[in-house]
Formats: sequence, C-alpha cells, structure tokens
Amino acid sequence: MAKVKKAPRPKAVTPKGFRDYFGTEVTERTEMLHQIAGVYHRYGFDALESAAVETVEALGKFLPDVDRPNEGVFAWQEADDDGQGDWMALRYDLTAPLARVYAQHRNDLPTPYRRYAMGPVWRNEKPGPGRYRQFYQCDADTVGAASVAADAEICAMLSDTLETVGIPRGDYLVRVNNRKVLNGVLEAMGLGDDQAAKDNVLRTIDKFDKVGESGVRELLGKGRLDASGAYIDGVGLSDDQAAPVLAFLTSKAADAAKTFANLRDAVGGSAVGAEGIAELEQIGDLLAAGGYGADRIEIDPSVVRGLGYYTGPVFEAELTFEIFDEKGRKRQFGSVSGGGRYDDLVKRFTGQAVPATGVSIGVDRLLAALREKGRIGGTEAGPVVVTVMDKARMADYQEMVAELRNAGIRAEVYLGNPKNFGNQLKYADKRNSPIAVIEGGDEKEKGVIQIKDLILGAKIAESATLEEWKERPSQFEVGRGDLVAKVREILASQEGQS
Repeated sequence: MAKVKKAPRPKAVTPKGFRDYFGTEVTERTEMLHQIAGVYHRYGFDALESAAVETVEALGKFLPDVDRPNEGVFAWQEADDDGQGDWMALRYDLTAPLARVYAQHRNDLPTPYRRYAMGPVWRNEKPGPGRYRQFYQCDADTVGAASVAADAEICAMLSDTLETVGIPRGDYLVRVNNRKVLNGVLEAMGLGDDQAAKDNVLRTIDKFDKVGESGVRELLGKGRLDASGAYIDGVGLSDDQAAPVLAFLTSKAADAAKTFANLRDAVGGSAVGAEGIAELEQIGDLLAAGGYGADRIEIDPSVVRGLGYYTGPVFEAELTFEIFDEKGRKRQFGSVSGGGRYDDLVKRFTGQAVPATGVSIGVDRLLAALREKGRIGGTEAGPVVVTVMDKARMADYQEMVAELRNAGIRAEVYLGNPKNFGNQLKYADKRNSPIAVIEGGDEKEKGVIQIKDLILGAKIAESATLEEWKERPSQFEVGRGDLVAKVREILASQEGQS
C-alpha cells in the first residue's frame, strides 16, 4: 500500500513587498497618528473612516491601466452566475474614496465638507528598499470650497503638523506652486491643441528634480544620454518653444516679488497663467497674515511633482536636513507630504464640478525622519513583572498586578512555567521590564515584598566594584502596602537617569 504523502507545511514568510511591525514601531506610529489627528481636529476637520475596498469603477481613471483592472492595485472580480461580477480593489490612496463618499452623501454633508482620514493603502507595484505595497497615509481635505483660502489653510496646517510631531522650524519647508501657472506656460509655448506634445512637456517637467535645467533643456529638444549611456529621444521643440518652460522652472528668486515677476515673464500674455500667479500671491498674503513666513512656507515654481493631477495650487513638504544614504553619501531627506487642488475628481460621479483641495502625509517616511534625527526610537520600556514564587498563590500575585494597573502602571503577572525563577528574570529582561516584584513564602509571612530595579541592577553589573555594588543595592524590601509607592519611586528615578 502506497504511503500517504504528507502535505508540506506552509512557509512562515512575509509576502513580498509587505512587512510586520512590532511593539515600539506600532506604538510610535499610533502616537504620531494621534498627534496629527489632534492638529487636524483643531483646524475643524472631522474624521472619516471609509471602506478599505472600493469598486474599480469608483477608482476609475486613476488606475494605471483601465483595460487591466488589477494593474497597479490589488483587485478581484466578484463571483456571480454569469461571470460578470463587479471588480473590487483595495484602496490605493485616501482621496479616490473621498470623492465617492462625497458624491454618495453630498445631500447630507455640510458644504464645504472638511474631513481627515488615516489608515493603510495598498499598491500592487514592484517593491524595493523602503518601498512597500502597504503603507499608511494621513489625509485632510476640504471639498466644496473654491477659494484659495482653503489651500492656504492646508499649507498652514501642514506646517503646524510637522512641528507638532517633532520636526522643528528650520528642518522643513512647505513649498507651493500652481498648475494654472504651468498651463499659462504651455500656452506661451504656442503648442495649440497638440495634447500629445503638452503631455510630453509635462512628463519632461516632472524630471526636473532628477536631471536639472540642462537635462530638461535637452529633453525638450533633441534628447540626451542618460546615466547608463542610453539615448533618450527629446520632445523636439525649438529653443524658442522651450524657453517659457525653462523660465518657469528657474523663476524662483531671493524674494517672492522677484519670483512673481519672473513668472509673469514666463507666462507672457496668458490669462490662465496670470490667474495662477494671482492665486499664489493671495496664498502668500494669507499665510503672512497668519504668521507663516518664508522660513516655513514659500512660493517655489520648481515644485512640479503631481502637476499633471492637480488643477490649481500644489504643495509639498520637504525635510531639509541631511542624512547619509546606503552608500554613505550625504543627501537631503526629501519629501514627506504632498497635496493640492483637484477640482475634477468628484465631477466623475456627479457631472458637476466640485472644488476640492487636500494634503496627504506619508506617515512611515515621517517616522523614518524622526528616527534619523534621534527624536524617536530605541527600546520601549516593558511592563513591571510580578514574579510567581508559588503557583498556589496566583490570586495574591493577581491582586498585586491589579493594584499596579489601577494606579496607571503597566504591569503583568508572569504566566509561563514558574519552576525556574531565573527564567522569570530572563523573561523580564527580554521584555525590557524596569522592575520585578518578588513575594515568596518568607516575604508573605513577614508582610513584605522584594522590588528589584532591573535597570539599575544591569548598570551596576556592568561596571560597579563589589564595594559600589554593596552601597548601591538594586533590590529593596518594603512593606506589602508600599508596593505602588515604591514602584512609582523607582520608575521616576529611572526616568530621571534616561
């Protein structure tokens, strides 16, 4: 009789492009989300939690390839009798769901509708170093407000948020541009109705931060050799046609007045370009009135990422301090947030233009920035561990841990095998516990407990002489009734030494 082959055990591996988060990382993110939500709430935004799944139809044109609904997102087709079920997808951002929610509930929502949302999003893209298929976003949007005062408010709120989570003034800059100015530049180029040429120009502009002015000049013209030596064909514009783009990208000057003058030269007689410049000037005035100077928020026409998506003002928060990359080279940390005005998104559902503006913060990048600066990180303190010396007296130990918890102290009873006391202390050490509480039979009879300062004990063991060790005991005998008071005293002393 043939031997039945056992099914192979599943491999315990994280799916490609995903990762697990433990203890301190989760706590740090939770605290950051709480801080960001506090700023958003202070500005009058209401929380919204929408489904993690949307129909592919609702995601619409923002999918990379409408002929392949699962390209770029994690998607599946609902099963039905005739095989024509709806395509569903995990959300890939928090803005597309907002458009659907507003269109669906607009008769019940105030206008403008101000909402913030936080949570994971998923993208079915090739993963790489620091690039995951699931990550957190933190969005705030105003829907139904056409005034650029809404854009200025978003910029101010972004500045306040960065400072609240621990990025000080001088370590960040919110930079503001306007898609309408770029539209004016496209008009000044004389491309007429040639949408393909305009799209090529937009794609070239988007490479400005990588290839610089000279690279853009070459790509707008005949083309250029890239770093690998491959030749990239250019758009084929003349020098005169390319001039407005280069003037636009290099228009930032030492002061805002000169920047606006340069922009006017770039857009020439374009009415939409002049409108975009006027909006930027108004945003600057509103921010100045609120006390937000150029050291926090500045007008910068070199902000070009996302201009193909946005319809008006666009903003980006950049961290300006230097870090070392994986090859040991110095570089700026870069962008942690972006946003802008997108007045056409809700129109897909309603047929009517609905003005909207908002911002999205990349929480994981912001956390990484704070770790780089040493403002978070390290090992989180574990709970006080109440050891078990006698399994028959588990109720006594549970009473102790309840007292500590009721006093607001994080604590647990050791729930492993208590036979080996050394293993209990090893467990406490692995948990990074600050204190161990010990009550054996002798202590119970005398009405006392032993409280061991594990942090001080570790320090003494590292460097103290025998005499110093005797003078600085790390274990204290106190009355049973003094449990909470002594634990609090030791915790306070540990905080003072950290």
